[in-house]
Amino acid sequence: MVKKNINVQSSDKSQINYPPVVTVLGHVDHGKTSLLDAIRKTNVASREHGGITQGIGASSIELVVEGVKKRITFIDTPGHEAFAHMRGRGTQAADIGLLVVSSVDGVMPQTKESIEILKKAQIPFIVVVTKSDAPDKNEEKVKGQLVKEEVLLEGYGGDIPVISVSAKTNTNIKELLELISLVFEMKQKPVLDNKLKGIVIESQLDQKSGPRATVIIKSGELKVKDEIECEGIKARVRTIINDKGKHLDKAGVGEAIEVLGFEKVPMVGGIVQNSEFRIQNSELAKNSSPSIAPAIPFHSGQEAMPMPEDFLNEVEVPTLSIVLCADNEGSLEAIVRSLPPEINIALKKTGDITTTDILLAKSINAIVLGFNVRIKPEIVKFALQEKVLARNYKIIYELITEIKDVLEGKQLALVEEIYGRAKILASFPFEKTKVLGIKVLEGRVARGDKVRLIRKEKIIGESTINSVRTGKNVVSKIEEGQEGGVIIFPFLDFTIGDMLICHG
Repeated sequence: MVKKNINVQSSDKSQINYPPVVTVLGHVDHGKTSLLDAIRKTNVASREHGGITQGIGASSIELVVEGVKKRITFIDTPGHEAFAHMRGRGTQAADIGLLVVSSVDGVMPQTKESIEILKKAQIPFIVVVTKSDAPDKNEEKVKGQLVKEEVLLEGYGGDIPVISVSAKTNTNIKELLELISLVFEMKQKPVLDNKLKGIVIESQLDQKSGPRATVIIKSGELKVKDEIECEGIKARVRTIINDKGKHLDKAGVGEAIEVLGFEKVPMVGGIVQNSEFRIQNSELAKNSSPSIAPAIPFHSGQEAMPMPEDFLNEVEVPTLSIVLCADNEGSLEAIVRSLPPEINIALKKTGDITTTDILLAKSINAIVLGFNVRIKPEIVKFALQEKVLARNYKIIYELITEIKDVLEGKQLALVEEIYGRAKILASFPFEKTKVLGIKVLEGRVARGDKVRLIRKEKIIGESTINSVRTGKNVVSKIEEGQEGGVIIFPFLDFTIGDMLICHG
């Protein structure tokens, strides 16, 4: 790899070249998020609030190579195999792929899947071998495994670049950015079309601001007040927001921005164009998410035709009906594709679980399932009163597994039981992890509890309490009003002021 002087500088609107869009793929837990976090921290410009994948599913960093200011836009893609279809769409929006592989674990099932996606997308990609600081790493073994998967690496008879990095020690992070820039310069194709074309990589329905869509601009320019559409769904652009939360007047090629103003939530992978260049009779337009889906048998990979709500009770009820609520359209699509064919989806939507969802479920004898959304205490109480099963999940494996349990006749708790709420007041180092100093606000916090980390009403992650202490004493639980320390596993990146929700 050619060494060049590279520095990361603060934001400036002047751009010589349009930025490459980079998608990050690989097996779950191989270090994709840590890598992106390390890149964000390397970028001095990101001292402003915001960062990789925390807000709109994409982020841009700035760097200087040999005195030339450049920018790179990153898309993060979920690691679970159920998101394969969404990851495939992610590469449509990208110019370059990063195939992330752990130097410890090597090639795994989702690694192989990601390789196939990158090959089908026919975009150049770089192999990033992570965890180079690990004592049990075996990078040569990993490279050999990749060659067996027909990933023709440099030094092994091919031309696919490979670089070893460590997010923990920041090793080769800047060199990776340089390599991305070099590969893009060698492989990029000039953008000749000045007509607007964008790709939706994420979308959701916000209760306050309405439909929101994250769009990667591939050609042309998008401006506030433009009239656009995405596969038949129209919009007059009301707001354009970048990954730092700043409102923009316009956005150009290579930028990832959030767009407000669509009349309905556009589908992930949809093409955004000016209205005069819209696609007529697009099949994708038929598949855009309706506000309510019908209560007819819905099989994975199919789209059900719209049907009036008053017809819900007139059709034959299949084995199990569900009301499905997810944090965004990408998650929703991935879950639907993973469900068993016996499932009937009475309603699929983005957004939190509401009383309307509970009432609909009761009327058709369905259950309510949420993925990475909220169930407010009053909704939990209402579901109990109405005797409707309503549960929320952070991990897709658990949602699918419990759906199968219900199909097999196993009983689930009516609603998720909340054992206690605590606020994080302090952080203390302990061996190779950190102790969370907490105060219990309600209920109790106990060893073995499942715990959800909440930051400003957003779910950060799920874990389990491994150890509980008050002072120097190891205890089994901390009661309401008391302070103490807990250790969680797996570790979650918490901050002071976060909330812990202990649940069953």
